[in-house]
Amino acid sequence: MTVHQELEQALRELESTMKASDLWRMEQPAPEAFNSSQPFCIDTMSLPQWLRFVFIARLEALVEARAPMPASCDVAPAVDAYLIQEGAKASQRVLMGKVVERIDQLVTEN
Repeated sequence: MTVHQELEQALRELESTMKASDLWRMEQPAPEAFNSSQPFCIDTMSLPQWLRFVFIARLEALVEARAPMPASCDVAPAVDAYLIQEGAKASQRVLMGKVVERIDQLVTEN
């Protein structure tokens, strides 16, 4: 399996995990929210919004184009911090953490 196929599979798993955790259903941010210069658009979006509408969308575009991966990806710590802050169950943190760590690893190692 190619890295693009593995990444596509991991992105589908992240989507499924977010849906199961009720973190998927939300309004799309206003167009100006995407112009943020802050990491994870933290000043204009919630982390789940950023994951769905920026992170997943950009990586899906890379997969579709079979484009080179970014030099690094380190999203898992931010996801874990967000879930702790929101009082997520330990099982939810483990599931989301594993999926996002896998995506970080796939992007960074290729």
